[in-house]
Amino acid sequence: MARYKGPRVRISRRLGVPVFGPSKYLERRAYPPGVHGPKSRRKLSDYAVGLAEKQKLRFQYGLLERQFRRVYEMALKKRGVTGETLLQLLETRLDNVVYRLGFASTRPFARQVVSHGHVKVNGRKVSTPSYQVKVGDVIEVRNSPVSQQLVTKSLESAQVRPVPEWITFQRDAMRAQVARMPTRDDIQPIVEPQLIVEFYSR
Repeated sequence: MARYKGPRVRISRRLGVPVFGPSKYLERRAYPPGVHGPKSRRKLSDYAVGLAEKQKLRFQYGLLERQFRRVYEMALKKRGVTGETLLQLLETRLDNVVYRLGFASTRPFARQVVSHGHVKVNGRKVSTPSYQVKVGDVIEVRNSPVSQQLVTKSLESAQVRPVPEWITFQRDAMRAQVARMPTRDDIQPIVEPQLIVEFYSR
């Protein structure tokens, strides 16, 4: 399936947030790209603001527009606040959980780790990055030399990234369990989800 492979810093500068992770270049040039440099731009319309919020979240989790729209429609059908549910569905994707645990250094790499069959859920191999984990699910690395070695390298580089409180993690065993569903405070979103709901409701 197609993935965005274009200039990442340019997208982050355009949206004003490091959607692909910390960037020193973005810190040096914290203004939109273009020949006009850091000059002030015109005020954005409500539509443009909603579009930017949607794009921030879509690029952060690495989804195509059709995939993101499908997740939004799932959130719309569930009970509760649609914006909060949308964040929850994105955060409980298996590829994102693998990233949060430190099994992979980036979300694209986490998607690859899952799709190549290095991860098991409740004792069964799952190779679908969009798989939705539930409370009580056990996520672990397959007991194969390749899988173990691959994840060990990522865990060593992910020491500074804390594991979310909604997941109980046994680092030595490379095993985790979903203790509860994540809340907005756990996720700390870079967007205002209500603006995304309003954007799709037009």
